[in-house]
Amino acid sequence: MDKSTEKEEILIAKDTPLSILSEHYPLVAEFLTDEYGFHCISCFLSEFETIEDGAATHGIFGDEFEEMMAEINQLAKEEKEGK
Repeated sequence: MDKSTEKEEILIAKDTPLSILSEHYPLVAEFLTDEYGFHCISCFLSEFETIEDGAATHGIFGDEFEEMMAEINQLAKEEKEGK
């Protein structure tokens, strides 16, 4: 398949609750905690707060947010594939 027609798989969307990460993508949760300070992932409010909410709390917007989303989706894909 031509790269220009390949669609990047999105496993984690900006409206994904943070609690889902701990449950389904622990490596992504660890990455966000270590690299971006998302200690809120283990908080009881993580069921109600989305990745976008957490990013805004940590001052992550625009291009930085998009870059973070690309990184965590790549990690999620690798985690799903068992790499």
